[in-house]
Amino acid sequence: MLKTTVIATHSGSFHADDVFGVGVLMGVYPTHTLVRTRQQSEMDVADFVVDVGGVWDAAAGRFDHHQRGFNGARPAQQVGDTVQPGVGYASAGLVWAAHGAAYVESWAAAHRQPLDAQAVSDVVRSIDHALVQYLDMVDTGQGDVAAGIFGLSALIAQLNTHWLEEQGLDHAAKAALQQARFLEAIAITRKFLDHAISKKVAQIRAVDIVRRAPRVLGGKVLHLNEGGMPWTRVVVDEMPEVMFVIYPDSDGNQYQLKTVPVEAGSFTARLDLPASWAGLRDHELAAVTGVADSVFCHLNLFIGGARSYEGAVQLAALALAESA
Repeated sequence: MLKTTVIATHSGSFHADDVFGVGVLMGVYPTHTLVRTRQQSEMDVADFVVDVGGVWDAAAGRFDHHQRGFNGARPAQQVGDTVQPGVGYASAGLVWAAHGAAYVESWAAAHRQPLDAQAVSDVVRSIDHALVQYLDMVDTGQGDVAAGIFGLSALIAQLNTHWLEEQGLDHAAKAALQQARFLEAIAITRKFLDHAISKKVAQIRAVDIVRRAPRVLGGKVLHLNEGGMPWTRVVVDEMPEVMFVIYPDSDGNQYQLKTVPVEAGSFTARLDLPASWAGLRDHELAAVTGVADSVFCHLNLFIGGARSYEGAVQLAALALAESA
């Protein structure tokens, strides 16, 4: 028989860090029992204790950060000439640091996406950088990363019960309602986490495909056979000569012609589409370009398109010629 893993956390109101930490452990240990308690005797017999208990000892399955003297933090970062201290841990980060790799490996196995050790490490690091550290920052007061209830931490907090919902409930009914909300919060958080992992894995899988993709027009235009392929980082970092990328749109009705940013996340392109095309569509754009199946050019000149691949290549050739 499979051993049932006991995962304990505190009862009462929950926050995103304990929701996330418990959710990760539930994913790694699918045969588990969840205990929400403030009783030390129940924590003592649990395999894992998250966000309560006063102990940080990953090897012993203890992941609290509230105790006096706790100073757990991510490594310091060199930024220019200064060294910035790493973001301090809350329970989300403590659990992810210890069990994030196992969670990613479990996800990969379930989705038949084999990952080598380096890929697993890249995914774990990416998720910590993009998500987990912000849960920790909010929980520990290091920063309010989103105003109002805009942000995962704040949205998860909205799932807690309130006095009006609890009115008239006895202790057992109140605890049952809080437990149901806690599980709902975990399900939502894990859905976001799993999609974030999936997206990062897709980016990793795309790297070699983008590198091997054919180029036309003297190597200045990259042609991807699949739309939605994440290409920006590879092209920006490794292909300084590429000015445009051509790929089919999601509906398969046209080919997009996309500019390449000067760096990932920038709105400045290495080369804009011609200013005379701005905001034109269909026959208006065709009249200016001479490309019969022209479809559109965005007003901000970062994307255009044609019905056919050949038409998109023609537009790219015209844009390159105008800049010469």
